[in-house]
Amino acid sequence: MDWDRLRIFHIVADAGSFSRASEEINTSQSAISRQISNLEYEVGIPLFHRHPRGLILTEQGELLYKKTHNVIDIIRDAEFDLIDSKDRPSGDLSITTTIGLGTNWLTPRLKEFTSKYPEINLELRLSDAELDIGMREADIAIKFHKPTQVDLIQRKMFTVHFHIYASPEYLEENGTPNRIEDLPGHKIVTFNKAPEYLKEINWLQNITKEYKIKPTLTISNIKGIHIAVSNGIGIALLPDYLVTDDDNLVRIPFNAKLPEIDTYLTYAEERKKSKRIAVFREFIIEKGKAWSY
Repeated sequence: MDWDRLRIFHIVADAGSFSRASEEINTSQSAISRQISNLEYEVGIPLFHRHPRGLILTEQGELLYKKTHNVIDIIRDAEFDLIDSKDRPSGDLSITTTIGLGTNWLTPRLKEFTSKYPEINLELRLSDAELDIGMREADIAIKFHKPTQVDLIQRKMFTVHFHIYASPEYLEENGTPNRIEDLPGHKIVTFNKAPEYLKEINWLQNITKEYKIKPTLTISNIKGIHIAVSNGIGIALLPDYLVTDDDNLVRIPFNAKLPEIDTYLTYAEERKKSKRIAVFREFIIEKGKAWSY
């Protein structure tokens, strides 16, 4: 089998459509489709069911994907190591973290890095569903919990502190709750179906269950909660990295122990000698030290 076609096959299988695969590798859909058709002709069987909504692997496609997955990983690792052997760090580097931290804390700090290392092509894969570093879903992860896998290198970055916020208009109309006992009667905005590792984000909702307080609004995006509270819909627990002095928000002095979550930078053990990872690790840890308080 042609190895380049096999590589394209894996990219398409992971993407689920020619259009998404096209965006990922910056190649036309027609060229990708032609490669897949040629591979199917080469092996003599269809590898995908083609539907209007995307592509689904056939039974034979699943078999080919599973049998060749390790080979593709080995080739990718070889490419990564070859590029990394250059004197100056260069090549692709993918980072994954949550949508909130990636959008509001990480992205604004990357201009300095991209200017210093223009040969490194950064890709942010932002998702509240954690990607698997061990399975090469990304090169580096910034996680909100300590990894348990023994084959991952980890470095603690900083602690995210949470506080309760509301708009001045909301507090003027509804009063300021300074204790848990003050919360009945207040409108609460919370995260909708937070993943287990981010369950503390719904601390405010959880501590008010005995008062049978139902959230006024739930949103599955932390920035959405920030905007809702800024517009006076209610009060919410927000991470401090999301709040600036220019926001229409007041931090409420609250007589309770509020959540804190440690963040960890992690990557695979076999990538510990990577120059790309080393320079990004040192850069982002320094940014974390400068910001943490």
